[in-house]
Amino acid sequence: MFRSATVAGAGVIALIAPVPAFGHPAPTPTAHVWITTPDGTQLLADKGTVAFDKTTTTVPTVVVDPGRGFQTMTGFGASITDSSAAVLYGLDPQARDAAMTSLFSPSRGDGIDFLRQPVGASDFTDEPPYTYDDVPAGQTDYGLRHFSVAHDRSQILPLLRQAERLNPHLTVMATPWSPPAWMKTGGSTIGGRLIDKPEIYRAYAAYLVKFVQAYRAEGVHVDFLSVQNEPQNVTPSIPGTDMGSVQEAKVIEQLGPMLRAAGLRTQILGYDHNWTEHPGDVGNTPPDETADINHYPQNLLASPAARWIAGTAYHCYSGDPSAMTALHKAFPAEDIYFTECSGSESSDHANTFSDTLKWHARNLIIGNTRNWAKSVVNWNIALDPAGGPHTNGCTGCTGVLTVAPDGTVTRNAEYYTLGHVARFVRPGARRIASTSFGTTGWNGQVMDVAFVNPDGSTVLVAHNENDNPQTFAVREGDHAFTYTLPGGAVATFVWNGRFATPRPVDPAGWTATADPAQPTGDVPANAADDDASTRFSTGTGQQPGQYLQVDLGRVRSVGEVVFDTGVATGDYPRGYAVTVSTDGTHWSTAVGHGAGTGQFTTADLHGRRVRFVRITLTAAAPDNWWSVADVRAYSN
Repeated sequence: MFRSATVAGAGVIALIAPVPAFGHPAPTPTAHVWITTPDGTQLLADKGTVAFDKTTTTVPTVVVDPGRGFQTMTGFGASITDSSAAVLYGLDPQARDAAMTSLFSPSRGDGIDFLRQPVGASDFTDEPPYTYDDVPAGQTDYGLRHFSVAHDRSQILPLLRQAERLNPHLTVMATPWSPPAWMKTGGSTIGGRLIDKPEIYRAYAAYLVKFVQAYRAEGVHVDFLSVQNEPQNVTPSIPGTDMGSVQEAKVIEQLGPMLRAAGLRTQILGYDHNWTEHPGDVGNTPPDETADINHYPQNLLASPAARWIAGTAYHCYSGDPSAMTALHKAFPAEDIYFTECSGSESSDHANTFSDTLKWHARNLIIGNTRNWAKSVVNWNIALDPAGGPHTNGCTGCTGVLTVAPDGTVTRNAEYYTLGHVARFVRPGARRIASTSFGTTGWNGQVMDVAFVNPDGSTVLVAHNENDNPQTFAVREGDHAFTYTLPGGAVATFVWNGRFATPRPVDPAGWTATADPAQPTGDVPANAADDDASTRFSTGTGQQPGQYLQVDLGRVRSVGEVVFDTGVATGDYPRGYAVTVSTDGTHWSTAVGHGAGTGQFTTADLHGRRVRFVRITLTAAAPDNWWSVADVRAYSN
């Protein structure tokens, strides 16, 4: 019998016979393909299957290495803000149910499984700012006797319950834009800080615990909680709070024990702000918070409050996703989540779909996940055609859906970028190694990210950054398939089964030297940075004696080493010899030699114990540079 697997109700994605019947050849392994193009002519279009084979290809090849795993995924989604709830409730019940199904159902829709919900008013609230414990000016409520989530019972809570019915794997995060005004300097939900008193920190922590309990009583679980949205961004017209890392730590030191004492499993996320601090926020930083400039999450994780922090949350409005990898390197045991990014109208509205699809594919869907994010969360899940309703705040924001006054529901580019992961990447999936040639900043190449689901299926999401079609290959072990991706398109490939692959060696800590070594640009370190979008290059024609040497960090048993040119497939060595050493002084005779023929030059070391590997050119090719984008080693 054949094994089959179905993803998101989209059909059978692969058929593989583990033991073929006598006299019948095993079926060819295949990957199922779905595509979205920036012109909107193909929208998560099912393109059928493409076959794996063992044929050598000459096009740039993405190498998938299931043996190297990274973060496990929590989910993908958006936020049901007050504004989103209002436009969804503007639909008749049948149309609203259809819209919710298209968003949350794993079998009939996008399968969205992560929601980040405002605690009280946000900038997308078409009414005066509110919290769940508002009292007349000048009064306080330390006992939280006036606390109530009644405001949310008419629209928000019913939608949250419906979302969880549609997708039982739903994760909910909650984030406040402001504590109650009576807890703040200035006595307003707009601007100001928490009053710096122990009783205020306790009251605010108790307020957040009470919110989690109230939502649980209403049938909505809250899995994660941050204590302040964008704590370094204070805008004079919308709810917000200046909350330096010192104050946030004080709140968390109260909140963590309170959640535990209440028997709640809600986890705390810190920061909840941009990849790097926005220049406008830097200019408004109070003198006593300057240490937080571009160092807020680090300060928080270095504080005593860190023992209560489950991870750090990021937004997209300044910087780039590489900031998350920098944090991971400094605090490798801490999880990272990406929790907000709004789509926005292009200057030419006719380009909004195309521009959003490309930017979100590069930076959010692929860029975030390649930089350790366990979630990717857009902002509003639905807005009206004017980007509202709301008072003040963003005037050009777009939602996952646009709901018009006449009841027309439009699926925006955000719907499809989220769909390319949420429909196929299950909660608990693990990101695995895959070479990627594109960059978040744009370099016109193919960019990708890969995952293995709990059921063993593999998912690869790829984006062609070029406006022209590009042909590339995807290889796992000794099998590969070739595909031509339309200009600007996003594709998801899903396959079942495993191909024989050697065990990869973790390249963390590797270094490289070379001769010739360019001082800037294509430097030797690029060959050992685990990033195929960068490269080492001679910058000149090939000559005997040119070499690249990689230090693997310690002596280890190595089965083979691969020198990968990346997209510059013509920059292979016309002649080479590979030598190895345990100390960098005493070298072996050549353990591999010959002439390269394309993207991969492989040296079989037969399990030798080595630390240093050197590849030296032995032939001249004055018209051809030599480049290495990635060096990979595999154990015996």
